[in-house]
Amino acid sequence: MIRTTPVRRAALVAAALAALAVSCATTPKPVAPAGGRATAAATAAEAPESAGTTAAPDGPDALPDDATRSPAPTQDPYAPESGEKVRDAFATLQATLDDSCATDCSYFLGRVHKELQELDMAMKADPKGPGHFPEPIARMAELNEKLAGDASYPNLKEHQKELIGTRDFINTWMQDHPDDYR
Repeated sequence: MIRTTPVRRAALVAAALAALAVSCATTPKPVAPAGGRATAAATAAEAPESAGTTAAPDGPDALPDDATRSPAPTQDPYAPESGEKVRDAFATLQATLDDSCATDCSYFLGRVHKELQELDMAMKADPKGPGHFPEPIARMAELNEKLAGDASYPNLKEHQKELIGTRDFINTWMQDHPDDYR
């Protein structure tokens, strides 16, 4: 009979857990440098499978994965996404409440802008209709008019007071209307 020591048993369990953790891991989103935008290489690495492929080489040594992929168009990681529910978009906006420009102002302002835009889109797409969120949508329209479509760091920094004021106004409004985001 072979006896295993507790150390060996613990090592085997640790190895099995490590293998499981690696198999369940996901690819992280690109980290934006201090400039506020992810590098093209990091964004291209995140490209979907359908980014475009060329035909796989023929021959006895060819493998199915030998097709070369054309690079996907680069995307702004701070561009708003669509299809979010109001409660989810509001939750991600609330996650910015304790942040500030103290560490990385470009990232912070870009994130607040992105979260506000996503919440605006979610409110407009909500089944209750955009009329259910009149004050936040009107406030976002005012902010967007001031920003004039320019989400660059210098413009966001120039309008920082309006950006943060809009975030805080919408946070207060949503807190007073809990049925709107639950």
